This record gives sequence, C-alpha cells and structure tokens, in this order.
Amino acid sequence: MKREAFPVVGTTAAQRDPAIDLVRFTCLLLVVVAHCMMVSPVLHKDGTVETRNVLMEQTWFTPVLWVLMIVPLFFVLGGVTGLQSWRRLKAAGGTGFDFAQLRLLRLVRPAMALLAVMWGGLWIALLLGVHPQVIQLMTTGAAMPLWFLAAYLTAQLSIPLMARFHERAPLLTFVSLLIAVSTIDSLRGTIPVLAYTNMIFVWCAVQELGFMKADGFFEDRSRTWLVGAVVSSNLVLGLITGVGVYAGNMVVNINPPNLCLVLLGISQTATLQLLAPGLRWLGEVRWIRAVIAVAGRRSMTVYLWHLPVLVGMSGMLLLTDVPKPLPESAEWWWARIPVFLAVVALLVPVVLLFGRLEDRPMAASHARGPARTAVVTAAVVVFVPVTDAALNGLTLALLGGGAACFALSVLLLGRVPTPVLSPAEAVPAEVPGVTLPAHDLRANLES
Repeated sequence: MKREAFPVVGTTAAQRDPAIDLVRFTCLLLVVVAHCMMVSPVLHKDGTVETRNVLMEQTWFTPVLWVLMIVPLFFVLGGVTGLQSWRRLKAAGGTGFDFAQLRLLRLVRPAMALLAVMWGGLWIALLLGVHPQVIQLMTTGAAMPLWFLAAYLTAQLSIPLMARFHERAPLLTFVSLLIAVSTIDSLRGTIPVLAYTNMIFVWCAVQELGFMKADGFFEDRSRTWLVGAVVSSNLVLGLITGVGVYAGNMVVNINPPNLCLVLLGISQTATLQLLAPGLRWLGEVRWIRAVIAVAGRRSMTVYLWHLPVLVGMSGMLLLTDVPKPLPESAEWWWARIPVFLAVVALLVPVVLLFGRLEDRPMAASHARGPARTAVVTAAVVVFVPVTDAALNGLTLALLGGGAACFALSVLLLGRVPTPVLSPAEAVPAEVPGVTLPAHDLRANLES
C-alpha cells in the first residue's frame, strides 16, 4: 500500500538565532585550520612515508585543546536545531521514522559521494604505481570524518526518543546519561570494548545540553550561575585529569569519548550563553551574514571533504620538487597559511560538484512501503562499515564497501515518501546558494 508523503503545514518556524550560525561556522573554520596545522607527511629516501602530527607534538597544545576541542559544541548546536526540527515535523504529523529518514539522507548522501570518489581515485592511483603506503595514508584521510559522521548520526537519530525523555524530565534525563557515562568509564579498564558504548551516552548527554538551551534553561540562568558552571566544570575536569583518571589531552579522550567531553560540553554551553548577546550582534552584521549564508549552507560537504583534500594535496606534493620545510621549523609554520588557502581553493570545485547532495530531499512520487523496514535497514547498512572503520581502521577495501553500503542506504530511503515542507517552512536553496536566506537566517537549518 502506497504511503502518501505528508506536507508540513500549520507549524511555526523557530526564529533562527544568528549566534548559533556564527558559532557553527567558526567551529568548522577552526577544524579546517587545525587540521592544516596537523598533517605533515614526510617521504623518506627508501620510498616509505611517515606521517607526523606536528600540532599534537607541541607541549603547549594540550592546555589549548581545552579551549579548541569544539566537538562537544557541535553536538550542543545539533541538539538545539535538531529538537526544533523534530518538533516542527511532529506538529505536522510526522513520526520518528520520518525524522530518521530525513537525517539519514541528508548526512549519508554527501558521505556516499566522498567514499565513492576516494575509492575510485585511489584504485586508479594504485594501478598507476603509487606506493601502497601512500594509498593507505590517503585512505586514512577519510577515517576521521567517518567516525564523526557515525557519532553525530547516532545522536541525531536518537532525537525523537530523547526528546520524549527531555519533555518529561530534562534534568533527570541529563543526570541519568551522566551516570551511564561514568559507569561505563569505570568499567573501561575491565571491559575495554564497552567504552565504545559511550559513543551513544556521551553524545546524547551533550546533545541534551542543546535541548536544554533550546528550551531556555541556560537563558534563564543568571550570569553568576553561568560563570559558576564554566568554572566548576573546568575544575572537575582539571581534577580528574590531574590525578590521572583521564588523559589531559582531549584528543585522546574523544575516541572512545568519556566524561571529559561532557564536562567540556557544560562549559561550552554556559560560555555560549554568556557570549550570546555579542555573538548575536556579530551574526547580524551584513557581510558576516553573507559569508555564513554561503559557507554555512554546505558545511557537511566542507567537513567531509577538507581532510581528504588536505591529505591528497600533501601526498601529491611529496611527488614534486616543491620545497618542503622541515616540520616544526619557522618556515613550516608560516607555510600553513598557503596550505590553508590552497585547501579552501580546492574545496570550491568540490562544493560546486557535490554540495547539492546536502539539499533537503524531495518527496519520491515512486515510493512504496514498507517505510519503517526500509529506514531501519538503511540505518543498519550505514552503521556496519563505519563501526568496522572505528574499531579496526579504514582500508581501501572498506572504503569501497562503505561507498556501496551508503549507496544501498540511499536507494532504500529513496523508496520511502519524504515529508515535504510547505513554502513557508522550506529551507531556501538549502546549502550554499548564491542567494541569501530570509531575515531569520536559516543557513544550514536542519529542518
């Protein structure tokens, strides 16, 4: 029996907070800049390649990471926009499966293109005689975006369920997740593989902070309370890392994630609320709005592709006579500026070619049921390769298998009617268009 796509009508779009868009864009920019300062492959005379992470080797970078580890902030922002999106869809008669379908399509389609292009390009390079170690180095360039995609998608798919708990008892929900995170952390020494279940509990806890922000919990707190939350969360973080319970390096704490990331999430959410008036003012500046409206509307494409582009460019430079300064030298640090500009330049054609895959899916007139089975199967098909990559590392074969799984997931979801937004709710030219969105600035709004 054919299941009709339903229109989203009669709902009121949440006013877009320009501070959210500005922070999301800034976080993405910081990620690209940081990776440009990390990747430094070195080609030895015997043809082997050594990859150095120069930034991580700096002693001063560990404390700086407490400020620059903005991954929790991504999940807070995702909680804010995700909860608003779910409520609009639910008010229009949508279900959790409809929400999951939209999230899967909008996150999996850009990733499918990345994996397919990388797999095909690297196989051609291998056949042309490029050293397998260089191929593996470039393959690894897709691993980091994949683990983040898996974690973010897990949190986003949980929104309908977690929103139900949140609406009943938000503080109890957060505390329960915090207890689950701490319990798993305490058992990670005995059962190491159990630590990976915190990919669910940690990011759902941080996402819950976004739910609370969306409902005005942090807005209703005094500045003293917010400053206290920032100070106390960092004091606890300093205590548990200082006594050696957790590593002081936040990159070490991120995969699998642990309690440190939740504490960072509390500090970052409170800081975001403290800075909100100034950020909102900056976000309303015309030229900043214009930049965010263009760049922010293809953020997933930029995030997925920037590291493979950087690694690919670095690998190609190894085969040329272009002067290569020694890592950690003054020349190497200054060279990060042209490297960053080159990555941005290379991302422009990538965004033009693949950015439309971020557009909101249109209703499929040919769709047939059963919808729930298709959505569940598609989710399983997506998580099989990304889980394998997270646990065992990414290989060229797994890259091809992941591309095939993602393509199968898109095909399965394409057989399900997609919910359609009314013109008033539609996201204009979703993500980077030439035209600017309406005044409420819905750049990259996950509707």
